[in-house]
Amino acid sequence: MHETPADPSQDPAATQAAGSGVGPWEGEWPEEPWYDRELLAAGDTRNVIDRYRYWTMEAIVADIDDHRHPFHVAIENWQHDMNIGSIVRTANAFAADTVHIVGRRRWNKRGAMVTDRYQHVEHHTDVAGLVSWAAAADLPIIAIDNIPGSVIIETFRFPERCLLLFGQEGPGLSPEAVAAADAVVEISQFGSTRSINASAAAAVAMHSWVMQHVSFAAS
Repeated sequence: MHETPADPSQDPAATQAAGSGVGPWEGEWPEEPWYDRELLAAGDTRNVIDRYRYWTMEAIVADIDDHRHPFHVAIENWQHDMNIGSIVRTANAFAADTVHIVGRRRWNKRGAMVTDRYQHVEHHTDVAGLVSWAAAADLPIIAIDNIPGSVIIETFRFPERCLLLFGQEGPGLSPEAVAAADAVVEISQFGSTRSINASAAAAVAMHSWVMQHVSFAAS
């Protein structure tokens, strides 16, 4: 089941910064059903793009569902990784189909900036559960980690339909996750650090998928 938390019309946690957003609707109110009457009256300070100003949460989710990309994102959560919220936020930005949390159900949502309300999120108790789900959905698992035997992302062709699997900050992917992957991909690095931040790695991997599978009109 997709988790769809309630969305109060105004939530201080959803604001981008002081003074952001828009005030009450000026002029005659629009009649389209996707507009939220309370937001039209009070204003909209949520962290949403201008297109979705004054829309209901349900209408925003439905609209994104019409153009979600066919890649999924999975994150192992054994130690309450603080990066999970940021990864969910990035998945929302790139219109990932669904984010899968593997391990502990609870995760720190602060970094998500309330984007989890517009992003489908599912939970799996362990890697075996995720693998079973992916097999049923016919999705190859592409693990992202800089371990021996991995393929550099710059030479890897992502399947259009796939599940990108990320480990935790520090330990990386669990042995079970690596064993379950159809391929392991690493991001090339050229400095002194052993690895980059998990949420940064997730953003790079998702954008790499976008660059391979999304068509852009010439400017």
